Amino acid sequence: MSQTALTARRSPRIAWGTAGGVAVVLIAVGCSLVFGSRTVSLGEVAEGLRAFFTGEQASQIGAIAVTERIPRTVLSIVAGAALALSGGVMQAVTRNPIADPGILGVNTGASLFVVCGIAFLGISSVYSYLVLALVGGTLAAIVVYIVGSLGAGGATPIKLALAGAAMSAALSSLVSAVMLPRAAAMNDFRFWQVGGTGGATWGAIGAVAPLLLLGAVAIFALSGSMNALALGDEVARGLGVKVGTTRAIAAAAGVLLCASVTAVAGPIAFVGLMVPHAVRLVVGPDQRAILPLSALGGAALLCIADTIGRLIGSPSEVEAGIVTAFLGAPVLVAIARRTRMRAL
Repeated sequence: MSQTALTARRSPRIAWGTAGGVAVVLIAVGCSLVFGSRTVSLGEVAEGLRAFFTGEQASQIGAIAVTERIPRTVLSIVAGAALALSGGVMQAVTRNPIADPGILGVNTGASLFVVCGIAFLGISSVYSYLVLALVGGTLAAIVVYIVGSLGAGGATPIKLALAGAAMSAALSSLVSAVMLPRAAAMNDFRFWQVGGTGGATWGAIGAVAPLLLLGAVAIFALSGSMNALALGDEVARGLGVKVGTTRAIAAAAGVLLCASVTAVAGPIAFVGLMVPHAVRLVVGPDQRAILPLSALGGAALLCIADTIGRLIGSPSEVEAGIVTAFLGAPVLVAIARRTRMRAL
């Protein structure tokens, strides 16, 4: 079957997937605004917004909606989309269906640097978290790629996954070694380490928004070139793609997205693994469809996970990172089994 015929055959799936993704995101946003330890109606949300923009005195519930629910919902949407994009680009660059920021060590690298900043430097601002997370995530990704490139065959998908798993285990041990003797710092760190959007503020969202936009634009601009990478480096070069440059920029954009989210929401796992893989099963291998649909799916998933955590933990809450890990572990097992079956 020709490429044109395949594209025409998948177009309805992409259209339906896009419509369904937008609908799910809108439903997730509505549920996130309404449900929690205290139910807030959409009318009260609208009243709070009106009072906020007009400078009038808002009701207590309206004020809660504007200062807590809306920033939390926005961060859930933005962070979920960024993590899914980061996972999608890492899977494309490494040609590995189980690649994501957590498995490749980016999350733990960012976490270690933030932990060291909390423990040794006493940092507490989102900008400090952001700088340290970017440095830590980037260094971890570079080390994983170097280790995964050693030996015959270069940086193969399985070697990168093994190097990333080893790096994550080693860095997680270092995180524990740094924090356990420091009770005061541990109290500040333990809520961040779980991963969630409960501490969302407009300041934090504004701090990372330019970086997230930059990373997303770079990834979407390279989506066509990443399709060529899936055919192999030699074929991609034959099609005029600068393989090294494309892979480096795409990987840097993925690290930028992941580290930025980690700085403000902690290391949230499995979103970048689950969503792009599920989208690929529906729409096929075209990155020009996978990446935007992954952004929609990631936004919906994290927003729903955050809402579920608030409901099941009421009057307290279960962090979204715990909910996504609970959902993601079976997905990882299923992907590994499916990959093994194909290899037999």
